[in-house]
Amino acid sequence: MLEKEFQNVGDISLDDIIKEEKPNKSGKRKSLGRGLVALLGDDDFDIDLTPKDMIKSGATFVNVELLAPSKYQPRKDFDKEALESLVKSIEEKGVLQPLLVRKQGDGYEIIAGERRWRASKIAGLKQVPVIEKDFNDKEVLEVALVENLLRENLSAIEEAEGFQRLMNEFSHTQEALANIVGKSRSHIANTVRLLTLPEDVKSLIKENKISAGHARALVGLENASSLARKVVEKDLNVRQVEDLVSKQKAPKNEVKPAKNKAAAADIKDIEKDLTRKLGLKLKISPGKNGGGKVVLNYSSVAELDRIIEFLERNKV
Repeated sequence: MLEKEFQNVGDISLDDIIKEEKPNKSGKRKSLGRGLVALLGDDDFDIDLTPKDMIKSGATFVNVELLAPSKYQPRKDFDKEALESLVKSIEEKGVLQPLLVRKQGDGYEIIAGERRWRASKIAGLKQVPVIEKDFNDKEVLEVALVENLLRENLSAIEEAEGFQRLMNEFSHTQEALANIVGKSRSHIANTVRLLTLPEDVKSLIKENKISAGHARALVGLENASSLARKVVEKDLNVRQVEDLVSKQKAPKNEVKPAKNKAAAADIKDIEKDLTRKLGLKLKISPGKNGGGKVVLNYSSVAELDRIIEFLERNKV
């Protein structure tokens, strides 16, 4: 079945790459079909195709020196360990899937499969199988972005940048992207939000020093950078970071109600004590910044005289 699908990849158009899949019986949307994976190629799939099978699929063999990376390739860094593993695989089995290319002058530009090309050169291969497509620049970039998003070894920031470019430059909605790459819409939204983090935090994500889970908890915080460093220094897990952020977001005056109640009770006691000593009704009204006012009420001239006498006696 895989071989049959692979033999038809030469007939797959760009529309097949970005089409929306219909919901399956469970009501969930499916990810991209196996045909697209065959078109783009996947270095991890072990599909044993002979040179004859390659030719039947529409592939031709070209000299590795005639191939060049695309300037639209969004990925600039290739994991050395993964590349070495691919080199060993190619040395043992050869290139199992054709690269996707387009004609460029006397040679070819790689649309998908740059890792296979790099590994093939290291392995000492002289030729690699390719399928040629007549894509324009915009289509090349779109395919390259989609191809990268289908890989499992992207950092969360690389993934977010890919999603953002597809939305900005190709008007894809989050829902359409979810269908294209087989992710949930919430995953798309939460991943793109990581791009709002400070550059130093994004670097820590790229370097795998903090995870996407850690980073999501830091989005929108003014001290995201210092918290990210604390995560690394103390090796905090995601739950610990979420608890830390939760405590930080708690209102600073969270304990004030208890203090205010205590202060109100004290004032009432003072009012009662002074009322008893003076024999006059007294009202204390706290103001801002520790100030306030004290109001003495009198109901007769005699009570007023008593207030004056008290103030004079205490030299107030």
